[in-house]
Amino acid sequence: MRTHCPELDALTRHVRSFAAMLTGRQGEHLPEWLDAVRQDDLPSLHTLAAGIDRDRDAVIAGLTLPWNSGVVEGHVNRIKMLKRQMFGRAGFALLRKRVLLAR
Repeated sequence: MRTHCPELDALTRHVRSFAAMLTGRQGEHLPEWLDAVRQDDLPSLHTLAAGIDRDRDAVIAGLTLPWNSGVVEGHVNRIKMLKRQMFGRAGFALLRKRVLLAR
């Protein structure tokens, strides 16, 4: 299928190279990846590249540095789930109690 559709082949190459950059923590290759994306006629990837360019330094840091906010995001998601479960049922005092006891 990729041999008959050059756009699909280019998209596959870009996605795979971004995945390799992500898993290998190779954020220093991001500018070259963005240039390669812009050279192909793939509007959806151009939109992604424009979004990455708006905060390029943060994206490079996220692709390079070993630190992440996964634990914090997990707690935020857990608290949001508890809040959704209690919607319209009780006030802040009960929500606080459930958050503290749900560990």
